[in-house]
Amino acid sequence: MIVAGIAWGTAGAAASLLFRVSDIGPLALSFWRCVGGLVLLLGALALRRRPRPATPEARGRRLLRILGTGVGLAVFQSAYFAAVDLTGLAVGTVVTLGAGPVLIAVGARLLMGERIGAGGAAAVAGALAGLAVLVLGGGGAEVRPLGVLLAVVSAAGYAAITLLTRWLGRDGGGADALSTTTWAFAVGAVGLLPIAAAEGLVPHTGAPAQVLLLLAYVAAVPTALAYALYFAGAAVVRAATVSVIMLLEPVSAAVIAVALLGERLTAATVAGTLLLLTAVTGLAFAEARSAAVARRRVPAAVPAGG
Repeated sequence: MIVAGIAWGTAGAAASLLFRVSDIGPLALSFWRCVGGLVLLLGALALRRRPRPATPEARGRRLLRILGTGVGLAVFQSAYFAAVDLTGLAVGTVVTLGAGPVLIAVGARLLMGERIGAGGAAAVAGALAGLAVLVLGGGGAEVRPLGVLLAVVSAAGYAAITLLTRWLGRDGGGADALSTTTWAFAVGAVGLLPIAAAEGLVPHTGAPAQVLLLLAYVAAVPTALAYALYFAGAAVVRAATVSVIMLLEPVSAAVIAVALLGERLTAATVAGTLLLLTAVTGLAFAEARSAAVARRRVPAAVPAGG
């Protein structure tokens, strides 16, 4: 999980470098990421044992999950890369990863009736305050409102994927995560192809070798490798722990942005970032406490014969 979080944090850095050395757009970059990730994940699927055939109902749910995840991935990735292009790696990543868990909590409350609780409500309020500080106090040169808006759109795509997965899982529609994501990348690539082609699939650059290496890196490390590691870790790590560990993504992105890409962080940007990250941490611990309370309320099974 730690390696996956850090790897995801480098995706925006690679995108930022690509924008600097070529005219590739966020939609084309998202398309090539889907294509590269699809090819590599298909290889991973070919090397493992084939699962048992699913029932017709399970196949229908799996198809719904693949289509929904594919559309969500296309929105999530494209809006994120556009946000990085407009407002920088640090702010784009922090807003996307900070707003995502908050949107998930609100969506779960509105669509599935899940309780947020006092801790969750405080976390949502803290996240909104962090966003306000970033937008209003960041300064036009460092924080662009349109970039922040695109980061929120990206977070909404991420939240939609998570809520769909949770809804199908709650109703007994759980599916093989690696296989589902592989085919979701195929859906995302097909959906992105027309608009990415209009934007320009082949970038113009004076450094073609660097562009190819960066595209290969985006497909291999923060896509195929990171998703494979994430699925392996998420299967055995508590959800609240996952939420905290995934904070490594915006933190690593911010470090790379300042140390290697020369981005400036104002005092307001740092304050807004800390508010967002604190809110996500608080939300994770609030969910952990709620889960613990729910487990204690379930009566113990009566032993046979007792």
